[in-house]
Amino acid sequence: MKRILILLLIVSCSPTKKFLETKVKWEKSVEDLNKLNLEITQSEDAILFIGSSSIRLWNTIEQDIEPYSSIRRGYGGAKYTDLIHFTERLVEPHNVRAVGIFVANDITGGDKDLKPKEVLNLVKYVIKSIQKTHKNKPIFIIETTPTPKRWRVWDKISQANDLISNFCSNKENLFFINTRSYFISTDGNPKDDYFKKDKLHLNKAGYSLWGNIIKESLNQNLTN
Repeated sequence: MKRILILLLIVSCSPTKKFLETKVKWEKSVEDLNKLNLEITQSEDAILFIGSSSIRLWNTIEQDIEPYSSIRRGYGGAKYTDLIHFTERLVEPHNVRAVGIFVANDITGGDKDLKPKEVLNLVKYVIKSIQKTHKNKPIFIIETTPTPKRWRVWDKISQANDLISNFCSNKENLFFINTRSYFISTDGNPKDDYFKKDKLHLNKAGYSLWGNIIKESLNQNLTN
């Protein structure tokens, strides 16, 4: 009986149960992404990128991270609260060299913002989901970028980044890509020149810089 109660407690505390309502909103988007798998030739040398709109809108990725090939499976507005439902479906079909993750919408200054520790817990869940089918594949967590639009909550975003960075430290096949220093100017504010008019999404120059940072980490951490 005690064992059953423990199992029930674990299930009830599962993040997929806690954030069940977030699954419905993005179900069709993820279904459409998986349909793309029928249209591409799979490459074991590719880097699979999953996450939010910064991944989805990265149309210059091939030139920005050359010579690495890539597969993009991002959907606009993605949060870790919904990615926990879809990670296995997005990753499992692809036999790739590594997986990159960028999600930036769990702390935005809204009423439903997560606490930094909650973000970390969901990141851990996503990592475990990837490792179910890609146990020994390198996983790269890309730091949430400091943006002008969300600068007022940067302290909380930065705390979440630090927690994730510390968690990834010294773990085999798990890497954190630090980007903040490249996007903050000497006056301590985010650099407007790298963002579109919405002050949130990267422009061409921003993606070029982002790609170079990511490529440098890939070069340092991927072995032939």
